[in-house]
Amino acid sequence: MQEASFSGFIRTLFYIMAFYYIFKFLAKLFLPLIVKKVVQKAGENFQQQQQNAQGNSWQKTPNNDEVIYNATDTKNPRETKKVGDYVDYEEID
Repeated sequence: MQEASFSGFIRTLFYIMAFYYIFKFLAKLFLPLIVKKVVQKAGENFQQQQQNAQGNSWQKTPNNDEVIYNATDTKNPRETKKVGDYVDYEEID
């Protein structure tokens, strides 16, 4: 059976503090690089999705050779329903 000693406790605290400061130092060095890479990768994925979405607005089906037009890319959006009249109120002193 082992007993805890004061020197063992101090050594454990030293290891914990050393690990904390080493981790903190390495995080300052490498975390900005990792974040920059992640942001670049996300931007590339976004651009690829945009290109795929634009390329898929005109599609040919392999069976019937029909052209399918995606209506979300039209330049004239549908009119919204006009409900009610606009009433301009004036404040009375």
